Amino acid sequence: MFTSKVPVESVEKIQENIFILKAFSPQIASAIKPGQFCNLKVSETDFPLLRRPFSISDVDGDYISFMFNKHGEGTRILSEKRNGDVIDILAPLGNGFTYEDDYDTAVMIGGGLGAAPFPFLTRRLKNKKIVTLIGGRNEKDVTDWGLKNVFYSTDDGSIGFKGNVVELLISKFNDFKDSEIKIFSCGPTPMLKALQKFTVDNNIKCEISTECSMACGFGICQGCPIDSAEKDKYYLVCKDGPVFDAEAIVL
Repeated sequence: MFTSKVPVESVEKIQENIFILKAFSPQIASAIKPGQFCNLKVSETDFPLLRRPFSISDVDGDYISFMFNKHGEGTRILSEKRNGDVIDILAPLGNGFTYEDDYDTAVMIGGGLGAAPFPFLTRRLKNKKIVTLIGGRNEKDVTDWGLKNVFYSTDDGSIGFKGNVVELLISKFNDFKDSEIKIFSCGPTPMLKALQKFTVDNNIKCEISTECSMACGFGICQGCPIDSAEKDKYYLVCKDGPVFDAEAIVL
């Protein structure tokens, strides 16, 4: 873990309210793994006081990218960064996906900006078949940036399957009956909870990238606990996660 001041290369708007910030950082690019995250100081002023956690969305050579929604003052500041601006980053943080074990097909499931860590994971999966399921409220909430073999679900049916992304998985489940699959997921807790139940009930390998408010990002403040499946035990999302085996936690 280290801090690094990195120059912004570009900020690209890829959807109505979804942005990609690309920065130059050989140090972070060489150290980070899919599913890990960084804590960004979005401004050198007094606001915001705390760093913000962001998944690494992609690594391409010496460049790292972050995907985010503009929904508050901090992300507004990020969306207005320009080439040459500098961002202070603490990285790499947390534990990422375990993607090199034995399975045939990687099924990535994201709810809204839960798609954020998957371009990087997609880049690393060289010898696996990839299926990507992305869900959102409507077509403005979903993106295929950096992804492969994408299927959508939307609550209003404006694009793809009408329903949520777990229902989309269930509707397509027969497509995977002749393949050993592993699911990688990220998104809001209700989605992850429904996915956890389905995968545990059907004995499917599944890793869950959890979402939580964080302060320090590396376990000192104890501010991001999540219940363990083991009685009277808890984990810290920032230190023990954010990626967990679906059977290891209680959502």
